Amino acid sequence: MIISKTPFRISFVGGGSDLAAFYEEFGGAVLSTSINKYMYISSHRFFEEDKIRTKYSITETVDNVEALKHPILKEALKLSGITGGIEISSIADVPSGTGMGSSSSFTVGVLHNLYAYTNRFVSKEELAQQSCDIEIEKLGEPIGKQDQYAAAYGGLNVIEFHKDGGVSVLPIHLSKDTSVQLESDLLMFYVGNQRKASDILSEQKKNTKQADKAKTLQEMVALVYELRNSLYAGNLENFGALMHQNWLLKKALASGISNSAIDDIYTAGMKAGALGGKLLGAGGGGFMLFYCPKERQSNLRLALKDLKEFEFNFDKDGSKIIYYGQD
Repeated sequence: MIISKTPFRISFVGGGSDLAAFYEEFGGAVLSTSINKYMYISSHRFFEEDKIRTKYSITETVDNVEALKHPILKEALKLSGITGGIEISSIADVPSGTGMGSSSSFTVGVLHNLYAYTNRFVSKEELAQQSCDIEIEKLGEPIGKQDQYAAAYGGLNVIEFHKDGGVSVLPIHLSKDTSVQLESDLLMFYVGNQRKASDILSEQKKNTKQADKAKTLQEMVALVYELRNSLYAGNLENFGALMHQNWLLKKALASGISNSAIDDIYTAGMKAGALGGKLLGAGGGGFMLFYCPKERQSNLRLALKDLKEFEFNFDKDGSKIIYYGQD
């Protein structure tokens, strides 16, 4: 049996600039971190050597790769060259559709696992590139590249998206004090309404052609570097303020990003002492992240007492193989 462990991510600023419709003209960047919530993929030999069994929300047992219904598993198996005699299962710490890049963590984790299954080394860069190719090129999902790179590399990074399609992952190395404070001052709450991001992202992709939307995204990209500089300076109050500024800009990108219920939650959090925040992912539901100094957190929790708090820490490793057992 082989087990891969691939982190989910939270993005702070710059989301949306990883869409090709934007970065191919202007270049993009996000600042994000992976967290200690994971997608686990296990694989082992299936006793029927001419069949493939996959277990996710449903179980499929098929005679060949092309018969699989799950598009990502189908493409990953084709890429790995495995034609039968394998069983693949997945378990996740976080449900899909909640804004933490679960689909890309799944893709990266499956590829990493299957390469280990076939005794091949694959770099983090290859994992990220090939996951982007599966999701964006082969399957035509209207998504960007940040999730695949965050899942593969792990850690706190500025991820840059170049006009030629290249991607740079630039790690942010914080002092221990700043890192500990940043972790402790971030609180996350589940607002519900799991959703598929593709509808919102399709609208956002279309809107990028509008001059005002493109300008908004350029302002969000500029915030990435301001936020990075604030982190290096240990100025976390400014971190919160920049998150707030980013959220106000992001809401203008597409109609489904926020709604009255989400706005009410955000307003309540800010009134209770948060310095900034955002809804994770494309929008519409999932998790609300706040930056809130420790001395104000009891007020924030009280104001949002009807929401489930979701505790997390940072992850530094990215996707990795945590068990390799040969038959």
